[in-house]
Order: sequence, then structure tokens, then C-alpha cells
Amino acid sequence: MAPASKVQTGSACREPRPEARFRRACRLERHSEYQGLVKHTGGCHCGAVRFEVWASADLHIFDCNCSICKKKQNRHFIVPASRFKLLKGAESITTYTFNTHKAQHTFCKRCGVQSFYSPRSNPGGFGIAPHCLDEGTVRSVVVEEFNGSDWEKAMKEHKTIKSMSKE
Repeated sequence: MAPASKVQTGSACREPRPEARFRRACRLERHSEYQGLVKHTGGCHCGAVRFEVWASADLHIFDCNCSICKKKQNRHFIVPASRFKLLKGAESITTYTFNTHKAQHTFCKRCGVQSFYSPRSNPGGFGIAPHCLDEGTVRSVVVEEFNGSDWEKAMKEHKTIKSMSKE
């Protein structure tokens, strides 16, 4: 039986190495540009991967039921790449892709936790796992179900998801 998906890391990825995207991320210390947003920090379980992200204290979380999100119970909120900064662990990140290879499912090589990834719906941004944020910066959470099992239809019908990685 042929594998339905394959693990791609480093130069095997069709897209540029995700680690390079993290290093190119805009420096976010310009507080005046992010009024109304808070700086959340987070990371994987073992601490090898750490990041910061500027987002609202009131998070809009997507609960997707596509094949991979359902298996991983991947719930996430989306931010533009310019509001994300990898603090440490680029060398500890590996990437899994499948099907269209648009989504870059990044996770820690050591502990296996996916604390963020580049979603197919917003390849110019990041999907952040709220459960991987450090405590103290989230005020509220609203969860929206997203029918990723019928991805094309759900993307066509959803009014705002495509623009969530835009400034």
C-alpha cells in the first residue's frame, strides 16, 4: 500500500524551508503598530521551540475537521507572518506536508508538539495553537467550527478566513 502522505524536511520541501521564513519574520518590537494587540509567548512541550506572536487578547479559534486537524485535534488562530517571531529552535523544527503541500505542518523534532504552522488557508501567515501559549495574556476564546473535510466549499463560503493573515 502506497503512503498517502510523506514527511518532508529541509531541502526536501517543495516550498522554501520554513525555517528561513521564521528568520525573515519582521521584528515586532514596534509597539505603536500593534495597538490593541498583546504579545503572547509560547512554545513546544520540551522548550526547544519558543515564539512570540502579536494578537488580540480575545482569540478567534478555528476548530477544523479536515483529515489532519481531526487526528491532531488542531485548534488554532491565524496571524500575519509579520506578527510572528521565532525566538529559538529553528534547528529543532521539522515539517510534514501532504496532498497539496500548501500547509506546512511544523513541529518539534524532540517532543513532537506542533505549536504553530503555516495553514493552507493562509500560506502567508501562521496558525498558532492557543494551548501552546504561556499563561496570562489570553482574556477570552471564541471557537468557530470550520468544515475542513469539505475544504474547497468551506473556503468558498467563509467570509473572512482568507484575509486573516493580511495586515
